[in-house]
Amino acid sequence: MIDLHTHLLPGVDDGSPSVERSVPVLERFLADGVECVVLTPHLVASRARTAPYARHQAILETLRAAAPAGLELRLGWEIMLDEPNADLRAPHLGLGGSRAILVEFPRTSVPARAAEELFRLRSGGNTPVLAHPERYWGCTAAKVAEWRAAGAVIQMDTAALVGKGSIASMARTLLDAGLVDLFSSDNHGDSRSLAAGRRWLLDLGAPEHADLLTHGNARRLLAGEPLLPVPPLPTTPGFLHRLRELFVRR
Repeated sequence: MIDLHTHLLPGVDDGSPSVERSVPVLERFLADGVECVVLTPHLVASRARTAPYARHQAILETLRAAAPAGLELRLGWEIMLDEPNADLRAPHLGLGGSRAILVEFPRTSVPARAAEELFRLRSGGNTPVLAHPERYWGCTAAKVAEWRAAGAVIQMDTAALVGKGSIASMARTLLDAGLVDLFSSDNHGDSRSLAAGRRWLLDLGAPEHADLLTHGNARRLLAGEPLLPVPPLPTTPGFLHRLRELFVRR
C-alpha cells in the first residue's frame, strides 16, 4: 500500500508533535503492508513561495533515521487553496517528487470557481489531488464529478468509511458513483490507517477496488502514469446478502 496523505512529519503542523509519536505509527503502517508514506504538512497557497522546504527536509532525515527499515518516506504538502491563481509549480510542492500536488478547499466555503481553479492547475502541468471531498460542506456527487472532469484526482480519507453521519454517507455515495480515485489515511499521529480502508473493501467483497484504491493508482500517480478508472462500487449490501450474513452469524 501507498499512503499519500499523512501528517507525520513531527512538530510542523497539527499532526504528530514528535518523532516519538510518529515512529510507532510508521511501524504499524509497515506491519499493515504499507510500503511508502508521503508526509504532507499543511501549507496555504498564498504562502507557497516561502514554504520551508529545507527545514522540512532536515526533519525528514531525522525521522528516517528513527523509522523502521523497509518503509519509504517522501515529502509533500497539503495545500489549502486560499486564493485563486496561486503559483504552485515549484517542484518541491509535489507529492514525493512528482508533478501531483495535494490540495484542499476550506471546509466550510468551497470556492465558487473551484472547477476552474482545478483546471488551471492541471493546465499548468500539475495534477491536482483533491483531499477528502466527502468532508466539504455542501459537497455533492455532481460537484465531485465536475471537479474530476476539470482534471482533479479524488482522494478519500479511510476514516470516512467506518464512521457515521453525513460524511460517511457522502463517502459511500461517491464510491457508489465511481468518483473516487484513491484512499489515504490522513493520519495525524493517531489510529487512522490506510489498512482500515483496505479491510473495509475486502469485507465488502471488492479486492480489485482495494488494490486500485490503496496501491495501484497511488503508485501510478507518483510515477507520472495515467490512473486506472475505479468502477462504481455499490456499498449497501442487498437483501439476499444481508439475509445470508444473518444465518452465517448464527
